[in-house]
Parts: sequence; structure tokens; C-alpha cells
Amino acid sequence: MNEDLKRLARRRVKARIGLYIHATVYVAVNAFLALLQSQTAPQYAWALWPAAGWGLGLAIHATVVLLGQSGLRERMEADELRKLESR
Repeated sequence: MNEDLKRLARRRVKARIGLYIHATVYVAVNAFLALLQSQTAPQYAWALWPAAGWGLGLAIHATVVLLGQSGLRERMEADELRKLESR
């Protein structure tokens, strides 16, 4: 197997595992914060603020990982290379 393909596969798997870890920690921490909020201040939903902020970061992380593995970047690079070579 080509070394470049092995390196690409490792990088993609590492990115996907990083996303899974990020999502797992997000769920665990925000579940704890929701439990803490329900015990200390049930009248004010303060736990939604860190969940929303962190959720935005998680969504960006997921977008970068999933779009990076869709082949979109490679197709765009190939198109650009064809344009440059046709000059």
C-alpha cells in the first residue's frame, strides 16, 4: 500500500477519534452541569450557556472533520490544479 495513503488514513482516523472523544466529554460534562444546576438553582437554566458555547465549538469541530473526510478538499485541489495547468 502506498505510504501516502497510509498516512492519510491514519490522519483521518485520528481526527475522527478526536471528534468522538470531544463529543463524549461534552455529553458527560454537560450532563453533570445540568444535574448540578437542578440541585442548586432549578429556577435559572444557567447550564444551557456552557452547553451552547461548547456545542458551537463541537459543531465546528465536527464540520471540519466530516468535510475534511468527504473528499471535497481533494476535489477542489484537483480542479484548481487543472485550471492552473491549462493556462
